[in-house]
Amino acid sequence: MIERHPLQLISTTTAEHYIWGQECDGWFLLKSANVHVIQESMPPGATEVTHYHRESRQLFYVLRGELTIQTGSSPVRIPAGHAVVVEPAAEHQARNESQEPVEFLVISCPPSHGDRFDSK
Repeated sequence: MIERHPLQLISTTTAEHYIWGQECDGWFLLKSANVHVIQESMPPGATEVTHYHRESRQLFYVLRGELTIQTGSSPVRIPAGHAVVVEPAAEHQARNESQEPVEFLVISCPPSHGDRFDSK
């Protein structure tokens, strides 16, 4: 018989939390060796440093508000209920250009922590 593990609810109140960038928040909803699922929140006007990942492919899915992702000279505004994929080696920057907080999921495979390099 296969031993079953009970399901546990995960939320921003129970998940491992960290602060990044300009007062932005991140919560690990899933933190495994193969994939990270992180819920993030950015206040109005917040930006991150332009960077890239050598190995990690990332999906950004907006839960609430509007997130702007800059890749090269092409900014893409992502409204709630939509997503974009950033491929490995693509320089990118997330920004909240709106007047409201933005909440989104970042799904990284393999995990992007330890695989982040600032662009020069």
